Amino acid sequence: MALYRIKDFDPDYRNHFDGDDVKDLDLYSSEEKIGSVNDVLVDEDGRFRYLVISTGAWIFGKKVLLPIGRAQIDYNARRVYAQGLTKSQVEQLPEFTDDLKMDYHKEEEVRNVYRSGATTGMASGMAADPYTTAPIESSAALDAEGTAYTGSSMGADTPMSAASMSGVETGAAAAAPTYTPDTYDYDLDRDLYKMDQHDDRIRLYEERLIANKRRMKAGEVTVGKHVETETARVSVPIEKERVVVERVASTDTTAVPVGADAFNEGEVARMEVYEETPDIHKEAFVREEVRVKKVVDQDVVSSEEQIRREELDIDTQGRPVIDDGSVRKV
Repeated sequence: MALYRIKDFDPDYRNHFDGDDVKDLDLYSSEEKIGSVNDVLVDEDGRFRYLVISTGAWIFGKKVLLPIGRAQIDYNARRVYAQGLTKSQVEQLPEFTDDLKMDYHKEEEVRNVYRSGATTGMASGMAADPYTTAPIESSAALDAEGTAYTGSSMGADTPMSAASMSGVETGAAAAAPTYTPDTYDYDLDRDLYKMDQHDDRIRLYEERLIANKRRMKAGEVTVGKHVETETARVSVPIEKERVVVERVASTDTTAVPVGADAFNEGEVARMEVYEETPDIHKEAFVREEVRVKKVVDQDVVSSEEQIRREELDIDTQGRPVIDDGSVRKV
């Protein structure tokens, strides 16, 4: 049977106890403070099984386990009362350390110490074999025929004769077989593990749908730019001048004196010729602007789940008058 520290089993365990926390409460035996509560061990179903207690007032620095059935918790006074715990039991109990691996055999060591504290046979040195013997409580009562009912940790009323009781008191082992490591159940030691014998509160639980939201990264958008290349064509009309020399027959028949304008060498006619050449080059201009921003789109997500709620069942026999003072909240 695996055991867990309550914080490891349920990190939010305080919410299930209206904010109350048994850890760090003062530990008392009667009205004497004997230490404090360091932790709680629960089983696989989350049921309290042991309190890890530090008994500094008796044995400094020693931590031991106290079965939850032997603890009475008073949250108002911030105290835990260890029912019937003695210094002798603390000395016999195995020390609990952080690296201690609790298993069936370790628990039996703890249980046998508390069983022996409740039985005269154990107190007088009776050997306790968890595989073959059942612990017998010293508070066994005799009926009218002189038969004792043990009220043992088996949870069943096992008749024993007065003679057999005397055998137990002198150290004789009980012959009735009890359990094995595979068949053991905590209900066999109800006086060690039942909380309801000290706690008169019943907590009714209900499930609620808790709607929260968390922000997480859904993706990433990167906006950049790159260069694409294409071939552009442009046409530019240009002009070129050229000289045209025409020779035509003269219609002027007037004679020109020799030496005046005629027969003079070196006479030339100059004419400048121009042409246009294309001037094609590239320039960069802003084609368009891109603005990047974020907008928030809102949506409503609905969910539907089955939730449970505990209701109080009151089973009565006869016609007792009961005032439960209940007010149902809707």
